[in-house]
Amino acid sequence: MNIGEAAALSGVVPKNIRYYESIGLVGPAKRAANGYRDYDETDVRLLNFVNRARGLGFSVKQVAELLSLYQDRQRASVDVKKVALDHMAEIELKIEELRGMHRTLAHLTEKCHGDDRPDCPILDDIAGQPDVSPNTLSAAE
Repeated sequence: MNIGEAAALSGVVPKNIRYYESIGLVGPAKRAANGYRDYDETDVRLLNFVNRARGLGFSVKQVAELLSLYQDRQRASVDVKKVALDHMAEIELKIEELRGMHRTLAHLTEKCHGDDRPDCPILDDIAGQPDVSPNTLSAAE
């Protein structure tokens, strides 16, 4: 099957298939007599695997590790679990960072009057000048 068909079956867009091949994440497709890539069911299964792993937020490096484990019938499941647990820890850290951002934005939007006045604690904070309005800056200069 051609790259378009493999993309449709795997959910990976052709551009990403070519990228994954170029970095060695998946092997290069066989070539048909006309020179076009020719994919088979095994290729589509591996592309599905990559797509699902990426959908779970695994990095390309982690996907490569998981693919290696997937293809190694002598693997120990403890190795797979370690990759997943490490990734879960990364996700937990990101969740905490997002919660911190949410708290900060909630605080700033509470302080913002949201009216016709130009003073805006949100912009002041982003500019690194919390609780300093443009009017205060003009008076200080």
